[in-house]
Amino acid sequence: MRVRLKEKLTNQLPPDSLSCIYSAFDIVGDIAIIKAPNNPGDAEIVAKQIMQTHKKIRSVFSQTSPVEGNHRIRKLTLLAGENTTLAKHKEAGCIFRVDVEKCYFSPRLSYEHLRVAHQVSTEETVVNMFAGVGCFSVIIAKTSPKTKVYSIDINPVAYQFMIENIQINGIKDSVYPMLGDSKELVETSFKPPPTAY
Repeated sequence: MRVRLKEKLTNQLPPDSLSCIYSAFDIVGDIAIIKAPNNPGDAEIVAKQIMQTHKKIRSVFSQTSPVEGNHRIRKLTLLAGENTTLAKHKEAGCIFRVDVEKCYFSPRLSYEHLRVAHQVSTEETVVNMFAGVGCFSVIIAKTSPKTKVYSIDINPVAYQFMIENIQINGIKDSVYPMLGDSKELVETSFKPPPTAY
């Protein structure tokens, strides 16, 4: 797929520009996120080719900063298509709503989400720190019946999407969203009561 993209760009970009094209990019729902060439004209050509190759893509953004800060977010710049960072992403039979600029989200973790979920036993209690929009939490709850998942994130936007994703996937009796610092909540909310003598 990505080799074909470079092939399709062969007649549109000079060789030095073509060599700067990153072979990997993320697709979240109908949004593509790329590390674009520095030349704005080249970046626009790449974005339009992605939309032409992948018909379901309606927006292509360039990632213009690393993932950073407590909220683990990145800056995005629109290259082509609709100027919206809201997406609906399907993974492992679950649906996730997310704002890809205001929440941490990586489709590259899809294998890891399922791998971890399959290691959880029925009726086990799980604490998901740094849960983001709730991918691990939701997939664990859908994969392991009667599991209780405490799903924690400090980003209030991600927390709101987490609540929505819990409702969309019908697991509100299994996943308990918590807004706040994971370290503080684990230390205060999950400590065993003192032993009575």
